Amino acid sequence: MIHYHLLCEQDHQFDGWYKDSAAFDKLVKAGLVDCPVCSSSKVRRALMSPAIGKGRDNASPEPPPNRAGSDTAQPLAAGPMPAQMVALLQKMRAEVEKSCDYVGNSFADEARRMHRGEREPRGIYGEASDSDAEALKDEGIDVARLPWVPRADG
Repeated sequence: MIHYHLLCEQDHQFDGWYKDSAAFDKLVKAGLVDCPVCSSSKVRRALMSPAIGKGRDNASPEPPPNRAGSDTAQPLAAGPMPAQMVALLQKMRAEVEKSCDYVGNSFADEARRMHRGEREPRGIYGEASDSDAEALKDEGIDVARLPWVPRADG
């Protein structure tokens, strides 16, 4: 992960964390990095001082294994979510709601019907338990859990 200090066209300062420099550049080019103050998507990196690593002995430990029995641990985070992250998640939610059909608690059943060819394939979203989501993955059905934040309009 890389941490950037950012500035918008109105010189509002904010921070962002990105997988790497290329990921940041791709998001900016797509207009997906917004100023949390004015919502401008004309964003640039601010001048930063380099971070000095502590060395391998003080490095962060590997995340603990997933206790739910899966061999793929899901990283967790706690604390307040940065405004920029909330804004990106709100954009993602709006796009999902605009482009996909809400199927509520029938998500797992509807995904299976589409996978078997009983229903026309389309984008869907809804609720599924951890065990239902894991079963869908085991059946070869691509599903993803999304962090669901309140809508941008309240």
